[in-house]
Amino acid sequence: MRLDTLSPAKGSRKDRKRVGRGDGSNKGSFSGRGCKGQKSRSGHRMKPGFEGGQLPIIKRLPSQRGFTNIFKTEYALANLADLSTFAAGTVVTIEELVKAGIIKSTQKPLKVLGNGEITQSLTVKAHKFSASARAKIEAAGGKAEEVGDAPEAD
Repeated sequence: MRLDTLSPAKGSRKDRKRVGRGDGSNKGSFSGRGCKGQKSRSGHRMKPGFEGGQLPIIKRLPSQRGFTNIFKTEYALANLADLSTFAAGTVVTIEELVKAGIIKSTQKPLKVLGNGEITQSLTVKAHKFSASARAKIEAAGGKAEEVGDAPEAD
């Protein structure tokens, strides 16, 4: 192969359309623009979204700011004040919290928050802990154990 033998692929290069060169050229007379009207005139350019003077759909729809993160993890939340109902030495799991009526279902992962005080030593098993919740549980002589996998959502 040599540089002087290179040529573009067949069909990749096209001649520009020459309009207004007589009726024999198939692009004579009105030059493919139809008859009359705004779009047949020279210098015509409609802005994107222009709907002929009608209020455009982009202005008719309500505006929405920001965005929604579709990958956000929603947690079932339990405060330390809620855990104070359990007896000392209890292993508190997500199932125990559902039985006690503190959270509604086991479908969402559990996060324990540090709102409230805890006096008894509990072993709490959850998917996440806030820093203050972990500190308060361990200060009361309990354990904060993170369980790995989140429950399957329906």
